Amino acid sequence: MAKTRPGVASKIKPGRKELDSYTIKGTNKVVRVGDCVLMRPSDAGKPPYVARVEKIEADARNNVKVHCRWYYRPEESLGGRRQFHGAKELFLSDHFDVQSAHTIEGKCIVHTFKNYTRLENVGAEDYYCRFEYKAATGAFTPDRVAVYCKCEMPYNPDDLMVQCEGCKDWYHPACVGMTIEEAKKLDHFVCAECSSDDDVKKSQNGFNSSPADDVKVRLSLF
Repeated sequence: MAKTRPGVASKIKPGRKELDSYTIKGTNKVVRVGDCVLMRPSDAGKPPYVARVEKIEADARNNVKVHCRWYYRPEESLGGRRQFHGAKELFLSDHFDVQSAHTIEGKCIVHTFKNYTRLENVGAEDYYCRFEYKAATGAFTPDRVAVYCKCEMPYNPDDLMVQCEGCKDWYHPACVGMTIEEAKKLDHFVCAECSSDDDVKKSQNGFNSSPADDVKVRLSLF
């Protein structure tokens, strides 16, 4: 299976009927409109494509097709993968397609960014999306993202960060001279700038679960 080129409309043959669901071949997993699915790539060495099912149709011979909206992985985008992109990050594109339902290998869940950061355990079927992506131009929505730490990078949920109890900003351990092991043992953390401020009072429960729980005002162009 291969994606069509963005902007190339697939021809829909007449005489099709719309279906409420489709059962993945060889399984008891039922796919419905709105579900996210894993689809077999044309190159067996690549990970499966991820798509959101927009419509399910069958012809008179019961050949089932799915109308899908592709998610892109960062490395598939024009800008490529960047440091703050997580391993399970996807972009919801404006690239629509029609594919044979037989290319669906399984189902998956594409979480919102905040919900993903709150998962206690991330399974193989868990992904997240925080950007929409225009495949033809490489533009992202939103085009500004919150940044953290001295390095002023957006949050990557795969990376451990610690929160300063003074300024409430988040820091990568390496950026403040700590190892990950040292950071995991911390009960409290105050950054160098705040540690010189006598007015900073340590809070016993001042840690949020992740930077995604904060509302930031400092923004950076994507």
